[in-house]
Formats: sequence, C-alpha cells, structure tokens
Amino acid sequence: MSTMADVGTCSVESCSFNHDGCTADAITVGSAGDHATCATFISLGVSGGLPTVRAHVGACQRADCTHNHDLMCHADSVTIAWGGDEADCMTYAPSM
Repeated sequence: MSTMADVGTCSVESCSFNHDGCTADAITVGSAGDHATCATFISLGVSGGLPTVRAHVGACQRADCTHNHDLMCHADSVTIAWGGDEADCMTYAPSM
C-alpha cells in the first residue's frame, strides 16, 4: 500500500489554502515547462480548505520527477514555495 507524500511546508502567502500551512486535503503537482507547479494554488480573497488538515500530494503530473512512481509522489514530504510567477513544488528533481 502506498502512502501519500505530505506537504511539509508552503510559504506561498497569496494562496487561499495557506493558513499557517497548507489546508487543502490534497494538492496536485502540475507540469509547466522546466518546473513543477502547485496546480491547487488559488489566489482569491477568501480562505479555502479545512480548519485542521495534514495536506498531501494527491497526484503528480511530473512523470520525469525522481519521486514520481505511477503518478504518485513518493518523497517523504514536499515544499511548496513561490517560484517567481506561480507556486512551485521545490522538491521536484528531474530523473537522470
């Protein structure tokens, strides 16, 4: 049985799911060029998510990531941070 990778930290303050950490039940790591994005990122003036939750990576679209097996993230945890123009998964590591 596979376990879902935790969202260890998220420093993207403009995300509606970030309230002292990610409050989305599960995020999707997306694919955009040479970096992995947090496809769950929503910048609205409202708070989203659950009041207490341990966020996980539900799916990963970066098939070329070393942590990706069968579209599931197998890292112990991921770090989400602002990547310049969008929220990015900083744990992304291209397969060699």
